[in-house]
Amino acid sequence: MPISQKRRFSDRLLAAALLAAIGLSLSACNKPLLSPTRDRSQYDRYDRVRGQFVPQYIEDEYGRRTPNLRGRLSQRG
Repeated sequence: MPISQKRRFSDRLLAAALLAAIGLSLSACNKPLLSPTRDRSQYDRYDRVRGQFVPQYIEDEYGRRTPNLRGRLSQRG
């Protein structure tokens, strides 16, 4: 394969990689698949009706939003 053909192939490969990177970065601007305000499963709806719903995220004393793992994974009686 002559050098000019190798060069064209590498240029095309670089252009394809660049387009793929741009496409992936632009797709991150879409809205999230699951809304934080809607029920994620039938179990969330079940807990909400019975007054046992635990929020997905809580704010700590510094105002940082963190997952509510302790509340969501604890044993509820």
